[in-house]
Amino acid sequence: MSAVLVVNSGSSSFKYQLIDSETEQSLASGLVERIGEPNGRMTHRGPDGTTERELEIPDHTAGFRAMLDAFASEGPSLDDNPLDAVGHRVVHGGKRFFEPTIVTPLVEINIEDLSDLAPLHNPANLQGIRAAKKAFPDVPHVAVFDTAFHQTLEPAAYTYAIDAGLADRHRVRRYGFHGTSHKYVSETAAAFLGRPLGELKQIVLHLGNGASACAIDGGRSVETSMGMTPLEGLVMGTRSGDLDPAVLIHLARRAHLSTDDLDELLNRRSGLLGLSGRGDMRDVRTAANGGDEQARLALDVTVHRLKHYLGAYTALLGGLDVLTFTAGVGENDAALRAEVLSGLEVLGIRLDPERNAASSRGARVISADDSAVTVLVVPTDEELEISRQSLQAVRESTGG
Repeated sequence: MSAVLVVNSGSSSFKYQLIDSETEQSLASGLVERIGEPNGRMTHRGPDGTTERELEIPDHTAGFRAMLDAFASEGPSLDDNPLDAVGHRVVHGGKRFFEPTIVTPLVEINIEDLSDLAPLHNPANLQGIRAAKKAFPDVPHVAVFDTAFHQTLEPAAYTYAIDAGLADRHRVRRYGFHGTSHKYVSETAAAFLGRPLGELKQIVLHLGNGASACAIDGGRSVETSMGMTPLEGLVMGTRSGDLDPAVLIHLARRAHLSTDDLDELLNRRSGLLGLSGRGDMRDVRTAANGGDEQARLALDVTVHRLKHYLGAYTALLGGLDVLTFTAGVGENDAALRAEVLSGLEVLGIRLDPERNAASSRGARVISADDSAVTVLVVPTDEELEISRQSLQAVRESTGG
């Protein structure tokens, strides 16, 4: 048996999952958190259950040592499941990376150079890569970029209408994110329906604390709601989504907000949180059902924005075959799905209320039998997609 270790590294934590290379089953997973703090924490879910312990974890390298200790003591043994690859989630690949890429010193330099486009993510992703390479020096490491799936966008879709020279010098354009999820979900939807991916016009709604829409034509991303950063587009837990840029100029002049103040406002104090005081959709829904007008408004704005993107993307695609909801909110909030799809019969979308309300962890159809557009709920699995892409990259590099 062999496996792929998938790593998603943040600045003070990292998640990991061990996935069997052949069966694609998850063998173990875990979380190392509070890195650099006195009370670090390690959670490991192995074949015999979950173990948790507190220990000092001064840096990512120490975190990987703790992970190795957990595999050795709690299982499964990495000796019995040798690694084919270590796959790393990297948020921003700019326009340089359009496929899973074996990590070399030059690739590390490029990831670091792109940090100005994702200052909260790329440096942390790189920390995890470097620590993992120390822990597994003889195993291929692969970077899988959130932006890569959207490299198929046409210039008309990714170009902002600002001074062209200035934009080029500072790499200002739309890149898109959640690409690993959009790729996995669109391919899974086609397989679930038994239809060729290349023949389908799809829209995927990845709705979680971060949210994005993607229009996919024949398996290729042709439009997506996030832009140069993950701030553009839909209403999110704490992020504003679409906004007239003059709002920032107005607030800078009238409210005397600095660049950092505006960054904090739009990324951490807007979205559902800014509108209702609650950043979790479940809490917003509960408050709205209890008569809270601001919570109801937050839901209405969210639904309005989603309908806007659904209509626009259906027009861009020239029709729609499959619409899929995924991620935490998309998979679990039946009421939101019903509100978004209400009144969209003009687009050929008819929801089956009973199917929509039914609870299930698997992929399922929630549209009515007479709906021209098939509406699905498909659980996303970004770790599995990273595992698949990592194996692909390693096999192509070795001619296997």
